[in-house]
Formats: sequence, C-alpha cells, structure tokens
Amino acid sequence: MLKFVIDEDMPRSTAKVLRTKGHEALDVRDEGLRGKSDDEIFAFAQKKKAVILTGDLGFGNLLRYPVGSHSGIVIVHFPNDVSTSELNNQIIMAFETLTETDFNGNLIILEPGKLRIRRK
Repeated sequence: MLKFVIDEDMPRSTAKVLRTKGHEALDVRDEGLRGKSDDEIFAFAQKKKAVILTGDLGFGNLLRYPVGSHSGIVIVHFPNDVSTSELNNQIIMAFETLTETDFNGNLIILEPGKLRIRRK
C-alpha cells in the first residue's frame, strides 16, 4: 500500500480514512511540521518516500517540484463548501481507480468529477 504525507490544509480525518483503506498516512501536524514551508514538507515526504496529499496549489509548480523528482503529489482542489466527509469520500473513490504507478513521480490533480495526471 501507499504512504502519504497529509498537509495541514487537509482535514485531520483524511489520514484516518486512508489508514482504514490500508495506506500509511502521516499528518504534518503530528510530525512537528505545522506551519513549515512547502519545501520543508516536500523534503520530509521525500525522506519518507511518501506521496504528498495537499490542497496547496503551490505544489503544482512544475519548475519547483518537477514531475519525476518525487514520490508523487496529489492536489485536492475542491470548493470550500464541500463537507469533510464528502471530500474524504471523493479522495477514496479516486484513489481506488489508481495504481501505485499512477502516483509514483506524478502530479495528480483531483477536482469535483475530474482527475488529471501529469506523468513523468
């Protein structure tokens, strides 16, 4: 199963939901990384060989975080009025359609009803 680093802009429950599906999930708030820079979060995720799961569009900057230079980045881009449970359901449903290869080194953008993958 996959290992994820959950950024602080995601619900705390997202890590719990991913664990129930057999994934390993590390929440940056539990790892002493609350308020740290994107680069620090990125370095931590790479050290852990984990996919970053975030709502931060800055991680989509291909010059700063080139496809193929990391374990994977998933940007979850949903309206603020989407409930936490619906957001988590959408993440799980999308992840069930993907393989480990889809994550490794790639940038995945998850939006309502849409999944895009920028491959290495």
